[in-house]
Amino acid sequence: MKNKFLVGSALAIGGLILLRPFKNKPRKAEPIKDFDLNKYLGNWYEIARFDHGFEKQLDNVMAQYRLNDDDTIKVINSGYHIQKEKWEKAEGVAKFRGDKNIGALKVSFFGGIYEGYNVLAVDDDYNHALVAGRNLNYLWILSRQKILPQRIKDKYTKLAELIGYNLKNLIWVNHDAVSPFDQEIT
Repeated sequence: MKNKFLVGSALAIGGLILLRPFKNKPRKAEPIKDFDLNKYLGNWYEIARFDHGFEKQLDNVMAQYRLNDDDTIKVINSGYHIQKEKWEKAEGVAKFRGDKNIGALKVSFFGGIYEGYNVLAVDDDYNHALVAGRNLNYLWILSRQKILPQRIKDKYTKLAELIGYNLKNLIWVNHDAVSPFDQEIT
């Protein structure tokens, strides 16, 4: 009986691992067309997010993107850990999931385990962006500045609600310090 349970559990976990790559975005979320990576590269401040383990207790969060020589994208996420009272950063890599003109990417911070990264909205000047993860547990509002105009906030939160996000758990990130990583990527 114990062996059947172990085999069944192993098969279920294996199935989830195999199917996970096919779940890259929430059902109603559509990555933007005419995405311009060159305009997207650079520094972004995280204005709002859903909390999750790898950003728990972080404020002054920033995401930085740079094109690598092999056409992958270097990603550096950083922030100030409130409880530990120190700056932290994580480095990863992003790749397009298909057409490079569509804002559908995948990002990995854990050696080959990729998660969906979907640019759902961006303004004409690439100053503000709404980004979804692989499901309704992951959402970010980004800006080139530490503040977000109210009209953009209203537009992006309305779009997120239409997709199915429950915004009661949205965290608005404080930006009251200068990150030591702020100029790491130019």
